[in-house]
Amino acid sequence: MRRPRGALLLVLHAHLPYVRHPDDEDHLEEEWLREAVLECYLPLLDLLERLADDRVPVRLTLSLTPTLVAMLEDPLLRGRIGRRIERQQALAEREVRRTRDDPSLHAVARFYQERLARLARLWTDRYRGELVPAFAALRDHGLIELLASGATHGFLPLLRSSPQAVRAQVAVGASEHARALGRRASGFWLPECGYYPGLDRVLADEELRFTFLDAHGLADAEPRPLLSVHAPAFTPAGVAVYARDPEASEQVWSAEVGYPADPVYRDFYRDVGWDLPEDALVPMVGPGRPRRATGFKYHRITGRGMDKAVWEPEPAFARARAHARHFVSRVKERTGALVERMERDPLVVAPYDAELFGHWWFEGPAFLEAVFREAAAAGLAVVTPGDDLQAWPEAQVVSPVESSWGEHGHASMWLDPVNDWIPQALHGCAQLLAPFARLQRETGIEGRALVQAFRELLLAQSSDFAFILRSGTVTAYARARVQSHLSAFLELVRAVRTRTVDPLRLQSLERRDALFPALTLSQFRE
Repeated sequence: MRRPRGALLLVLHAHLPYVRHPDDEDHLEEEWLREAVLECYLPLLDLLERLADDRVPVRLTLSLTPTLVAMLEDPLLRGRIGRRIERQQALAEREVRRTRDDPSLHAVARFYQERLARLARLWTDRYRGELVPAFAALRDHGLIELLASGATHGFLPLLRSSPQAVRAQVAVGASEHARALGRRASGFWLPECGYYPGLDRVLADEELRFTFLDAHGLADAEPRPLLSVHAPAFTPAGVAVYARDPEASEQVWSAEVGYPADPVYRDFYRDVGWDLPEDALVPMVGPGRPRRATGFKYHRITGRGMDKAVWEPEPAFARARAHARHFVSRVKERTGALVERMERDPLVVAPYDAELFGHWWFEGPAFLEAVFREAAAAGLAVVTPGDDLQAWPEAQVVSPVESSWGEHGHASMWLDPVNDWIPQALHGCAQLLAPFARLQRETGIEGRALVQAFRELLLAQSSDFAFILRSGTVTAYARARVQSHLSAFLELVRAVRTRTVDPLRLQSLERRDALFPALTLSQFRE
């Protein structure tokens, strides 16, 4: 066995809730996907391939949730992404003309124009609008390890009163990953890092070997882990659990003291979509449509006040590279101090939402690329859980505690007076579906209706809508989505019971919520 060495385990969790409105080409909430593709997923693929071309060692752990994969596969949504790119390029041309008398703004407008041209080439020519196979190819070439996740990102601790619901989230998530990406995943990203004792058995039953917890989920385990959060432990069911490193998290996540708060970085909130007259936003925002972010942001964070200096791309990207250098040096310093006290590689486990890099933190992709380059130069290993378990197959057995990476480390974001009606409704619906699942009625129009009811229940379980209600953002949309899926579920179950399934209504629901093509009632089991 070789000598221990410090290592970084970098994890990106790529997820969006399922948003698909077939009858509205320009639905506002569908912008979430279009923005993420342009700002996060295309830049991520681009930087990973550039690193590979430059022979920089890359080992990234990446989860792709089933709802995100379903949208990336969807021909209707892919077509809308392509048209969105065209509209944004048209606005770029207008912005270049509008800013020609202001050299500082004009330089930023030209930057966006050139960037959009490259993104358009990537989308159209390099990937032909198909990003899921591109991520699978990176896995096959050894650059990334892909993780499965919950079918619709349900917060599993609040579903445990219905064991079938928990198993369905895990089983459908694992099978959808295998269907779309051509291979079963060995690891599973727990939505919101939500864990409760006994959940490890559900993961083990799906042959999932490892998962991730927030720091206290492992640090407070019984017995206490001897290596704290710097190494995985095995649960009683044999699943390896890795814990988020608090310092690495704060360095990158924190809006107060983290890297993204640096005043040189681009300001997320200031956008011409709010600053310019409506007629100046055509064709990005059509007549009579709600204002929205356009991606054309000309100012840097600067400070807490309203006065903002003009953003400058090169100093901002240089700062991202400097922050990557600091991040790598801290990981080296911390793991170096642990090497002599541990008989295996000390790890810094650094999981983040993938959408942080490029969407919330525009310079984030440049930071990620520089982390890999700096790690290679500094001799810091970057590993995946599969690499780590192969090198160090033995670990302490502990029982992790209930935990999440949400506010206060538990369930308060998803169980609050504004959203506590949701878990109760979900439990009631699961109890209604259970008898049909036991009978496995899946043939004929009634079988189709029951599968669609199952699909509607899964969509209602999404943690995202409860989170939105608690955080107070697009609350009307979130409430309407949950209520719509619950209503459709009850309508379909009632129709099956009375043998009055309306084929046209069923077809309409199947067209609206067109995900999980291989879904079966057998996946809803105790």
